[in-house]
Amino acid sequence: MNRPPLPSTQRVDPPRYLAEYHARSNRNGDGSGGEPRDDGTPLYLRRFRERRDDAATTTSLPPLRERAGHGMLQAMSEDNRTKEISAPPGAKRRILADVFLIRHGETQGYSTESGLTPLGAWQAHSYGQTIARRVSDGETLVIRHAATSRATETAQNLERGLQDGLVQFEKDVKVHDLEPMEEFRNFGVVTPDGIRDVTGAFRQYAATLERFERTALGDRPMWLVEIDRFWRTQQGGGDPIQHWLQIPMFHFEPPQMTVRRFWQGIHRLAAEHPGARMLVATHSGPIRAFAVAALGYDPGEPYNTEHVRVKLFEGGTEALVSYRNRVQEVLVPQIEGLPSWQFGEEWSPQQLFGTAGA
Repeated sequence: MNRPPLPSTQRVDPPRYLAEYHARSNRNGDGSGGEPRDDGTPLYLRRFRERRDDAATTTSLPPLRERAGHGMLQAMSEDNRTKEISAPPGAKRRILADVFLIRHGETQGYSTESGLTPLGAWQAHSYGQTIARRVSDGETLVIRHAATSRATETAQNLERGLQDGLVQFEKDVKVHDLEPMEEFRNFGVVTPDGIRDVTGAFRQYAATLERFERTALGDRPMWLVEIDRFWRTQQGGGDPIQHWLQIPMFHFEPPQMTVRRFWQGIHRLAAEHPGARMLVATHSGPIRAFAVAALGYDPGEPYNTEHVRVKLFEGGTEALVSYRNRVQEVLVPQIEGLPSWQFGEEWSPQQLFGTAGA
């Protein structure tokens, strides 16, 4: 059955939408008139190609900054303006030493002078690879550590990870040999055998305590009472480092003295290797005391292989200390000008303050 043809919509002055419709319908692939060519191309793709071809034939517009008038540019400038004052490039201070105070990896235990667990070795090795990704060609790295087994093994595994990473990322970096440094040792406790690391004194403490508990005769010496409180806090799941930081003890090295030692070590490293990056494997107690002294509050115990970073500026009088997303600018203590805490001929108020004592 033949249907009558539809009435024509051709008009002398057709609406614009109708004229554009006819123009699209009569366009084929080569731009000539006639019925559209059906080559299987999806409609969205044909429209995209048409818009692309139309854009290619038109002149590209100049950038916005050239097309916009002065008023628009001034308004944009006002919106982006801040109160911050940026220093010129020449005002940037040179870093004399970049020091990472790193806590040792997971250890087998604190009751003996133990080394690292397999997890602790992996933590240190992974940390070394992380440092290898961050350093740049031509840098100098210095690795130091405390003399304990866990700190020494941390430094050794850190160096292995660092060397592996430098080979993997093809970086030319000078790495100095490992060396222990006395300044970065753990805090000590006075025992009948002298000053010992708090972990190294555990066996003597346990043996002496057992003898007193077995005989139950006489008073326990004060060093035993203080170290007993420390270790019972540890064994009870508390925070023994917080106990050491907040409670004065006669036989424990004061936290301020460990901070002083660490600054002495940083000064020595900066003098021996100016401009280098230093990695120091040490213990959580002195690291935490160092952070407390710099930040003015206790940010908490560092995790295994977590670090406190110290950037010592040229001149050695100012530094930046960063720990757990907090950065604090500090005045570096001049150790030779600090009191020795000993009264006598070598110390007096007149020599320290330049005034007569009360």
